[in-house]
Amino acid sequence: MNSTLALRIAALTGFLAVAMGAFGAHALKVTFLENGQGHVWETAAHYHLVHAVVLLVLALRKEVARLPFALFLAGITIFSGSLYLLAATNVRWLGAITPIGGLCLLAGWLVLAFGRPSAAS
Repeated sequence: MNSTLALRIAALTGFLAVAMGAFGAHALKVTFLENGQGHVWETAAHYHLVHAVVLLVLALRKEVARLPFALFLAGITIFSGSLYLLAATNVRWLGAITPIGGLCLLAGWLVLAFGRPSAAS
């Protein structure tokens, strides 16, 4: 993956994090009050935005760390995505998918910490 593509993915991920946060705070406010899932949406948006910044940092490096980048992107998609769906629909089984995304996020951090320099550089 080249740095231009990584930067675009990171920027779009950040854009979506802000958009989802705003959408939840405004358009879905009544839904969250009815089913008590506002905190779930907030958690999804928080992790989404934090890891979008991580993607941006990785994209701005001289050489994009492909494995952590992919793990963080998968983690954002699965972790935050399943929480967004859970909060919006109140379909409880979606919560069973969330830990897979969490494991991807954790793996991304571990690869950065302990991976080979070429995998984490």
